Amino acid sequence: MQRSSVNKVQLVGRIGNKPEGRFTPSGSSTASFSLATNETWVNADNQKQEHTEWHNLTAWNKSADFVTKYIQKGQLVYIEGRLRTRSWKDKDDNPRKTTEIICDTITPLEWKGESSEEKPTTVSEPGAEKGEEDLPF
Repeated sequence: MQRSSVNKVQLVGRIGNKPEGRFTPSGSSTASFSLATNETWVNADNQKQEHTEWHNLTAWNKSADFVTKYIQKGQLVYIEGRLRTRSWKDKDDNPRKTTEIICDTITPLEWKGESSEEKPTTVSEPGAEKGEEDLPF
């Protein structure tokens, strides 16, 4: 791998479904959920156009625990992470491929529902933010 490469994603969007939490056989928590981002523009005919892009996200460990406990469908969030592509074969032995975002930082920009419980403002995985001395180049 090149030492000067960067794999970083920053998104602001709305949660598409309640995060689904699970545990790996080794006991690590993980959660999968979707995020919608929208863009609008006016075309050459002066017509308003809109496009929604759906992103598949995966959170691990503390981030997974956080999203399954606090994050709701429709909530506006800020996500930082990195792209990861996985390949596998389905039950009919057809090759499948998906690209997802592995979440490093999740920050709610609004809260859904009322709760007297104190809600954290952000969660980051350890090692997600590297100081200048930790950069590989």
